[in-house]
Amino acid sequence: MKVIAKKFRVAKSTLYYFFKRKTYTFAEVIKKELLALRNELLIEISNAKTPQEKLSAYIFARMKYLRKLSNYYPALTAEYLGHYSFIEKYRTDFTKFEIDTISEILIDGQKQGVFQIDDIASTSEIIVIAIKGLEVPLIMQEETKNLEDTIIQMLSILFKGIESR
Repeated sequence: MKVIAKKFRVAKSTLYYFFKRKTYTFAEVIKKELLALRNELLIEISNAKTPQEKLSAYIFARMKYLRKLSNYYPALTAEYLGHYSFIEKYRTDFTKFEIDTISEILIDGQKQGVFQIDDIASTSEIIVIAIKGLEVPLIMQEETKNLEDTIIQMLSILFKGIESR
């Protein structure tokens, strides 16, 4: 609660006034941050031109945002939050958003002839699962340069598997 109060520049007692239980506070923080992440991702995608750039922008923005969050909210890790079933709805909704967003990018890439994909729905799910699987290892890298290099390498592997030849 102390970290959250500091982030929002309020006293802990103020948080407890509005949120009778710590779990409600966590739920609101998660809800707010997922909305902010969603908006950030949509902005980054809209600024990119090609489907490859959109997918790259999506992954870079996602990892950088989550790294920033991990610095602000060390207690709000996936492992810690996994104990709170009330957060599952937010996580499920966000995963659906991610799959839908990746699907749109892949469909656009297929229409432009830069991606060749047999099953867009499955491919979108696989990409989202892969990104989630890399969250903790990538976010825990101390140097931003290492994070960027790793993401570039991951994108290279991804694109060589889905780009038309």
